[in-house]
Amino acid sequence: MGEAIRIPPEETRQKVTSRAALLVCAYEDEEKCNRLLLEGAISLTAFRSQLPGLPKDREIIFYCA
Repeated sequence: MGEAIRIPPEETRQKVTSRAALLVCAYEDEEKCNRLLLEGAISLTAFRSQLPGLPKDREIIFYCA
């Protein structure tokens, strides 16, 4: 795995709303994640449960605040 790439919020919003990318709140703590969950994002727990079925070419954007 390489170094994390930072992208602007506008680019993130466009990718998430067009369903080109999946937005994941990277906090392990569910309470903290729920407080910081952005529109269109899923929790890390939800991401882990969906991981086996995700397409290999789907872009995944992790965030933490």
